[in-house]
Amino acid sequence: MNTNTLTENTRSSLLRAAAGAAAIASVLALTPGCVVREARAPVVYEQAVPPGPPAEVVVDEAPPAPIYETVGIAPGPGFVWIGGYYHWYGGRWQWYRGHYARPPHPGAAWIGARYEFRGGRRVYIRGYWR
Repeated sequence: MNTNTLTENTRSSLLRAAAGAAAIASVLALTPGCVVREARAPVVYEQAVPPGPPAEVVVDEAPPAPIYETVGIAPGPGFVWIGGYYHWYGGRWQWYRGHYARPPHPGAAWIGARYEFRGGRRVYIRGYWR
């Protein structure tokens, strides 16, 4: 075997490999990659918690099954997630969706709505900031 032939074969192989790598790189550049999207949770300012101290209401019926909600990423520091819940309003259950909110003052904590049985009666206790 002569050295000129080996050199030509090696050069030809290297050129083919470089061309193949360039072709793969151009295909990858045109192919959309994996896109990661963050789900932002709602920030609700209009849907205020009903005003006043925590109210207790005797209700005739149990609330419907809770609605499944996804908790997203907080919109910024200091926001608190308030999970969705059914509120007794106007003689019926109304869903208040979960959302991020800023506490009304430093150190405030959200006490979620709850439903209890007392003396054979169903009592709804509204959520509130404490």
